[in-house]
Amino acid sequence: MAAGFKTAEPVEYYRSFLKENCRPDGRELGEFRVTTLNIGSLSTADGSALVKVGNTTVICGVKGELAAPTSEAPDQGFIVPNLELPPLCSPRFRPGPPGEQAQAASQFLADVIDSSHIIALQDLCIEKGKLAWVLYCDLMCLDYDGNILDACSIALLAALQNLTLPKVGVSKETGLAQVTVQERLPVKVGNYPVSTSFSIFDGTVLLVDPTDEEEALSCGMVTIVTDEEDQLCAVHKPGGSPLSAEQMQDCVTRAVQRGAEVRRLLHETLKSVGR
Repeated sequence: MAAGFKTAEPVEYYRSFLKENCRPDGRELGEFRVTTLNIGSLSTADGSALVKVGNTTVICGVKGELAAPTSEAPDQGFIVPNLELPPLCSPRFRPGPPGEQAQAASQFLADVIDSSHIIALQDLCIEKGKLAWVLYCDLMCLDYDGNILDACSIALLAALQNLTLPKVGVSKETGLAQVTVQERLPVKVGNYPVSTSFSIFDGTVLLVDPTDEEEALSCGMVTIVTDEEDQLCAVHKPGGSPLSAEQMQDCVTRAVQRGAEVRRLLHETLKSVGR
């Protein structure tokens, strides 16, 4: 009977739970799903991490490549994030070029990197105007069950924390790069941005860490990014129902709390692998 009601009237089905301040999966409205983190998952990458937020699973691998810096920023390197949402992770995605959601998520990560200064781009410069690192941060969703932005931001941050690059210099005689493969150096992560996403149900109810089903039934989404100083790095709200000042402040407060939890998880995981 419940399964038939859910199929025929999914919104009413959810309302019957929300009026009791709970959700069909048993969580309270402000409760996050279990989050797990594994670092160094890919031996072929310079840095990597695997993150699970509930059933949503994302893996991130970072590869460093050498390139010439731009003339506009001769003393800076580059960080290039890219998310892939393959059909493997959900039947909602189709083979072919990156869809709108994957492109929007990749741009969101690029904006977070830029606004939070997660890594100083000057630290990626080897020799001004001649040589710099490009960090290609490739993320792939292995299992999609909503809240992809939060899972991606955690995976990206953890992979960058796990990153080491070969020592590189420029020969004065030849002007060519000299790579010392045997000596690898970590890249300093100067900030720890964490995103927290909410779905807006019926225009007023905020559901933290929404599942795929909850996102589909929502009338809007908002993602808040905060750093370890509890400062706002970004607010991402792609349309949908507006939020009042009180609702937005509630989102920020919860995002600060969530950020502290995720950073604690990250530090504990890094400590367990000797970083």
